[in-house]
Amino acid sequence: MKALLQRVTQAKVEVAGQTVGAIDSGLLIFLGITPSDNETIARKLAQRVAGYRLFSDAQDKMNLSLSDIEGGALVVSQFTLAADTNSGRRPSFSSAAPPAQAEPLYEAFVAELRRLTINVATGEFGADMQVALTNDGPVTFLLDTEKS
Repeated sequence: MKALLQRVTQAKVEVAGQTVGAIDSGLLIFLGITPSDNETIARKLAQRVAGYRLFSDAQDKMNLSLSDIEGGALVVSQFTLAADTNSGRRPSFSSAAPPAQAEPLYEAFVAELRRLTINVATGEFGADMQVALTNDGPVTFLLDTEKS
């Protein structure tokens, strides 16, 4: 499972011209799910995201987490994060979990963030979405459970 975190001052996601999720200061989280992922991995990654220190403290050091700043999280499913890009000029998506497996894991990730009292907005799983954001910094990190 991969979570691409972007620190934002605002972000929103639209489906068919309608805003389905929006946040102010916080994290835009693109979530990619692979066939080897499970609910335990989803919960652990959500806990890591909630506590990951990428917001500045009074000394301008990245010492504060999403939980610390009481920021929002906009979670968007993105199967392309799980793509195999190791060869050729076209990505292979065979390394992405099928929707029937991925959607419950996406929902488990979102539920765990909410359990941790994070204010969560979401995109629409499997939809063609347009995402708008103001990246703060820019600050972007990729958390990959395969490498941790």
